[in-house]
Amino acid sequence: MENNSQNSKKTKKPLWWAIFIISTVLFVMCLLYLVFYATSCSKEGEYSDLKNNIAPTLTDDIKPSAEAEKTAKNPIDFTKLKKINKDIVGWIRIKDTNIDYPVLRAKKNDVSYYLHRDYKGDYLFAGSIYMEYCNQPDFSDRDTILYGHNMMTGAMFADLHKFESKSFFDKHKYMYIYTPDSIKKYKIYSAYEYDDRHIDNSYEHFRKNSMFKEYIKYSLNPTSAIVSNVRKGSKITISDKMVTLSTCTNYRPQNRYLVQGVLIDNERTD
Repeated sequence: MENNSQNSKKTKKPLWWAIFIISTVLFVMCLLYLVFYATSCSKEGEYSDLKNNIAPTLTDDIKPSAEAEKTAKNPIDFTKLKKINKDIVGWIRIKDTNIDYPVLRAKKNDVSYYLHRDYKGDYLFAGSIYMEYCNQPDFSDRDTILYGHNMMTGAMFADLHKFESKSFFDKHKYMYIYTPDSIKKYKIYSAYEYDDRHIDNSYEHFRKNSMFKEYIKYSLNPTSAIVSNVRKGSKITISDKMVTLSTCTNYRPQNRYLVQGVLIDNERTD
């Protein structure tokens, strides 16, 4: 009996050590994650500073009036932005969301360069709002696709998911994209969950009218989408210019959530 008791103690010792080591490792990993998360959140605050210095908040969702001028005044100081980073090609805003960010264009040799880099090119887990190099910096493509993380903090493109609510979708019809020489107003006409295919590559960069028609047709009636809202009466043609905002979904990591707009006004700025 005494031998059995001693053997039992010997058996339990390694087990408790294993539990202790695993628990310690998990604790350290959690601690490191919290430090990393706090640091990332702190760096996200740099975007707020940038907004205050470069892009004063507009009072409403109406483009600045040109009044008697031939061209409108651009509210975004692109001269300062270009000094910070030449890859900054625009600024995007959507009313009643946290989406109020510079738009970066990825490097030619690294299309996901800004996936985990901030507007200065420094590492940031939240990354930036960016387009791939295949899209033109002046948003002149048939469909310009912008990417952004779905951050738990509500940063980047997390607020795109507000468009899952029909009431929010119905009330928020427009998004604005500012470039160095224009204010572009897009009517948001569709928001839905999509698969994870690379849109530009899948549709051959929309070089063929037939491909673009197919894409437009689905965006107006995303039949296979689990979640979708489409603005009634929307009509998109192959002559239109679109912008697609893409982020991750909350519950199906293999999918993407898209919010799409069609250009309805392109005002030149000084």
